[in-house]
Amino acid sequence: MTPSTPAPTEHENHAPLVRPDRADLTALLGAFCFFLSAIEYMIPKPLPFMRLGIANLPLLLATELLPLPWFLVLALVKVVGMSVISGSLFSYIALFSLMGTLVAALVMWSAKRIGGRFISSVGVSILGAVASNAAQVLLAKYVVFGDAARLIAPLFLGMGLVTGAVLGLFAERFAASSRWYARAAGRPDA
Repeated sequence: MTPSTPAPTEHENHAPLVRPDRADLTALLGAFCFFLSAIEYMIPKPLPFMRLGIANLPLLLATELLPLPWFLVLALVKVVGMSVISGSLFSYIALFSLMGTLVAALVMWSAKRIGGRFISSVGVSILGAVASNAAQVLLAKYVVFGDAARLIAPLFLGMGLVTGAVLGLFAERFAASSRWYARAAGRPDA
């Protein structure tokens, strides 16, 4: 007969809140990018290359969580994931996605680092969306459409403003209410 194990105390039932390591966090956010990319792929688009940008939510959340090298890895994971899911990995659409995502990632990460607590997620998101769309319009001008790219620029940039604002509002609400996010960000109130 073996002695019975004593019941865990209240302290033992609750694991300590540990901040996830960067590789695990990048993998989790990358998987979230894949999931949102799949959802975004199912949403009808007014133009073949125009997306709402919901797969950028993990990037927006990561501006506070990851240092630049890991943040750029996440951006590349997002591009590859979106391209695989949409079947556009070896097309000009993947090039547009790569250019837009990298420009948006650099702008959002820089804005968050420079602006700190003085720039909201809405501001970071709008800056990223407009930068992404502007980079894609420039790429469209020189690679696909020529001077006709100026015809889609107002619609594209306007869509970036709207979707960037909505995504930023969602990110702010999520960051304010999520214990996981507070813990991942290393906030003491988690």
